[in-house]
Amino acid sequence: MRVAFVSLFTPHHGDTPPRRRTRRTARQLADRGHDVTWLCAQWWGGDHGAFTEDGIDYRRVVADPDPTGFAVRLPAALRRADPDVVHAVNSPPGAALAAATSRPIHRAPVVVDWWCDRPEDGRLAYGLLARRADAVVAPARTVATRVREHGAPDDAVETIPESVDLDLVESAPVDDRFDVVYSRRLDRHANVESFLLGLAELREADWSAAVIGDGPERSAAEATAAELRIADRVRFLGDRPLPERVAIFKGAHVFAQTALREAFASELLRALACGCVGLVEYQAGSSAHELVEGDDRASLVTSPQELAAAFRDAAARPRRTVGEGFETYGRRPILERYLERYRSLLDERGQL
Repeated sequence: MRVAFVSLFTPHHGDTPPRRRTRRTARQLADRGHDVTWLCAQWWGGDHGAFTEDGIDYRRVVADPDPTGFAVRLPAALRRADPDVVHAVNSPPGAALAAATSRPIHRAPVVVDWWCDRPEDGRLAYGLLARRADAVVAPARTVATRVREHGAPDDAVETIPESVDLDLVESAPVDDRFDVVYSRRLDRHANVESFLLGLAELREADWSAAVIGDGPERSAAEATAAELRIADRVRFLGDRPLPERVAIFKGAHVFAQTALREAFASELLRALACGCVGLVEYQAGSSAHELVEGDDRASLVTSPQELAAAFRDAAARPRRTVGEGFETYGRRPILERYLERYRSLLDERGQL
């Protein structure tokens, strides 16, 4: 199958969760023998218009990341690529919308992978995109609901969550230095304060905690830990490579998720797959609660006080280094769900 990915930006322009999701899907398809092209702004050096890496054929549509120029030039680039399926991202929306409206030119169905809404993109563009895409996949039901609110038909929207590397979970060593872990980029949505306030309610108990991640709010979080008089028991580890994070998750007892916004709580998924007891503070802008619904080893709370009580309850649960029931989140099953969506669209059009 020939799949053309449409995203102005790649992880080479800057690493973000939706770009990682797009690259992982593209690489897995290439590894399976599919013909994968990524239409994007140039990120490689030199004057040549294409660059191949990890089985992905990156093709320059614009030299600089100009959303308008990219959208204008995209239909011709898609015609030259001649894909069976177009896999586009929702932001910036102009490119995906150009792919959908130029379908008579390239004749391929357009699947939009919708990570989250960005205020600067505008509701009008999102409404047009939601209605004109052949299919939309979203990482969580919370995101899928927003896409339907933009006007996408119910049967055009499917939830395909993030995946987890279960081979890494199984093979990673156990780093048991910490009882409780928080892991996320420390930006204005991180809400580490709730995590620290919950821990501060348990000063009399014996515990150690780690905060993994870096960002503009790290110094404020460290100051909060000092003000709460728990700085000697909370280690701020900064960014850590994935294998090291997985080892810490396997050794920890509890993972706490308190972020205000999360299209998909990937670190929570990894921690649950590593056997952690999951504690999630419900936030209207986060889909994290979806991962712990129906999990008897997890708790959903609404305040730091409830989080502290959940910490106490979690202490009575046995420690594990591998979670149960996460096989459906493995790399291969998630990729198969994308392929099934592609094939269903091609089948509807009699192209298989």
